[in-house]
Amino acid sequence: MNENAFWQLIGDCTPSMPDPDAELLAAALTNRLAAGPLATVIGFAEQLSCALYRLDRKEYGHDLSSDSFLYTRAAIVAAGRETYEAVLRDPQLFVPYAADLTWAENLLYVPDEAYRRITGEEWDRSTRYSYESYSNTAGWADA
Repeated sequence: MNENAFWQLIGDCTPSMPDPDAELLAAALTNRLAAGPLATVIGFAEQLSCALYRLDRKEYGHDLSSDSFLYTRAAIVAAGRETYEAVLRDPQLFVPYAADLTWAENLLYVPDEAYRRITGEEWDRSTRYSYESYSNTAGWADA
């Protein structure tokens, strides 16, 4: 799955009603991914990890706990490509998500649940980029 396909899937699965914790989005994404090939699930996990990793920078999360920072970054991704790219350009756009504690923890479990549905097994997932808070060492240089 490439970056465009990732964002298209997020957009296609975004509910029309408010979904502050991304519960409906996560369920729709999981259903879509579980209906497809395993390679798509793996590709989604890679793109999700990369997107979260790119937001793992000191200008975004310097005064948040690691969990709060991770879930808030997930909320930015859940908000869609336009919001995500705007936040990358202007870190001040991250502030309202952190201030409102807008979290999308559910998004993090989408690939694992889709994998489990397809294979019947738990996934010991390893992606190129870690989405865990503070793992982007370049983003925290001189922090």
